[in-house]
Amino acid sequence: MADFQTPNLPSRDFDRTVAFMTPLGFEPGYRSDGWMIMTRGSLQVEYFAYPDLPAEHGYGCCLRLDDLDSFYETCFAAGVPVCTTGTPRLHPAIEESWGRRAALIDPDGVLFHLIQN
Repeated sequence: MADFQTPNLPSRDFDRTVAFMTPLGFEPGYRSDGWMIMTRGSLQVEYFAYPDLPAEHGYGCCLRLDDLDSFYETCFAAGVPVCTTGTPRLHPAIEESWGRRAALIDPDGVLFHLIQN
């Protein structure tokens, strides 16, 4: 196996995180009282239990995707609203000088930058 890294993100409630991430194509893997791993193809996200996570926390990561549009449509079809406030929510893709990006904010306010490979 090649070296790789995974984001470690907070979850106030693992069951709620699983309920949100599963329709987006992520599958639960390892889980204990304090740690959980979810995968979607080659993407892997690890969560640590943080039931007292403050509302304004600043956690986030990048998901670099071969098909940004398909993942965005999966999120939208799963009922994640496109809006500028609240959680969860989606932000539409925009063109940057370096490529395309969109954003997904989960129910805990964790920001996923969605980057087109």
